[in-house]
Amino acid sequence: MIAYPPEMNQLPNELKPAFQELKVIQHLQHAGFRKRFGFSCSGLFQLVFVLLFHQKNWFRLLESLKSEAMSGKDAVYRFLNHTGFAWRRFLTSLSVATVKKVDALTSADRDAVLIVDDSMFERNRSKAVELLARFKDHATGAYYKRFRMLTMGWSDGYTFLPVDFALLSSSKSAITSMNESIDKRTHGYKRRQESLQSAPHVVASMLDRALVAGVTASYVLMDSWFTHAPLIREVISRGLDVIGKVKNENKRFLVQNQKLSLKELYSAAAPIASKKRSILRSIRTELACGTPVHVVFVRNRSKKNEWLAVLTTDLILSVEDIIRIYAIRWDIEVFFKCTKSLLRLQKEFQGRSYVDLLISHTTIVFSRYILLAWQHRQSTDARSFGGLFYVLCDEVGTLDWQAALQQLLDLVSEIATKAGKRLSALIQRQLQQWIASLPSYIKACLPISCCES
Repeated sequence: MIAYPPEMNQLPNELKPAFQELKVIQHLQHAGFRKRFGFSCSGLFQLVFVLLFHQKNWFRLLESLKSEAMSGKDAVYRFLNHTGFAWRRFLTSLSVATVKKVDALTSADRDAVLIVDDSMFERNRSKAVELLARFKDHATGAYYKRFRMLTMGWSDGYTFLPVDFALLSSSKSAITSMNESIDKRTHGYKRRQESLQSAPHVVASMLDRALVAGVTASYVLMDSWFTHAPLIREVISRGLDVIGKVKNENKRFLVQNQKLSLKELYSAAAPIASKKRSILRSIRTELACGTPVHVVFVRNRSKKNEWLAVLTTDLILSVEDIIRIYAIRWDIEVFFKCTKSLLRLQKEFQGRSYVDLLISHTTIVFSRYILLAWQHRQSTDARSFGGLFYVLCDEVGTLDWQAALQQLLDLVSEIATKAGKRLSALIQRQLQQWIASLPSYIKACLPISCCES
């Protein structure tokens, strides 16, 4: 008989503690990942999860000596192509549990935010990938074959964790259509239907799922592509405030019953005196729909002669706090760069099915980032070691030594009364001998006469 290798043996020793602490396998099981026979879903998930850390792609790993203890290629691709697995439920469960762990390490003075942004999921060499579409690259002006990876993440300004995502296609510029043979009751079909919806509608659904799952945040940070009145109203209706950059176009703002564009609003805004020279002007106004907002104008770092506008619906925030909180939005840009450059997003597996392989592999890549972010937070927390030592010293210093010693005696006496007669008598004798050996000045300070009998 050949002994079946335990599932956790696939993980490197550096990842095992974090994998067990975050209970990744339990989240996978709670999301309904089960198979009737063959390799288990947890084993196949771990195999794909650690593929990055073998420093080999899937093809080279199958040719190596390690392939003898691993499942075959067909088993892995059937696992990734399964339409009935709830990958979104797994990612949300894992990220929310990690957010709660990180939130316990976060000071109450920090601002927790949700960040919404999109990045291009490139498949420019593909021809028959399901729901593939042409999108314009705003940097070069050219059109490429790809998806819009709309992502929402949580951040406290130090740790970023992805919460939800959607690969958006386009019904107008689609190259390939949806596979009509997919069972309409499966999660895969629902993700395909979602890919054809508008980005504001998908963002509102993401916010609902995150809030229901237990994510806590005060603000939603957005780039200029999302800071529009309809989406702002959707966010405000869910009890959150918006901080986002405003695109320099013919947006309408109400100032003294007059409609102004963004350029005209800059002229109407009053200059402010701030310690930061980059902050130029600010003004409180209303959107055309009647939503009150506070707009801050800052200098453009790339072009000193131009300015950028940042909008918020929280009218209590100061100008400096608005800019400070909006700067947290850069965390999601770092996340996109890390997943594509280091974690092999859109490069590790090649497949033609939309949800079944692209969604599953993207979810696994995001779970890698969550695990690494949690390890990084634990190992680089500024309050670790020295900071915690001084905090504990302050707490101990506030406790009088006389009261501490009396609490210790009371605890030993309570344990002795609950133990058996022989053990209780032994504890009392040892306690009396210890009290007898104490110096006289300690005996004089403590009411220990009750323990001498």
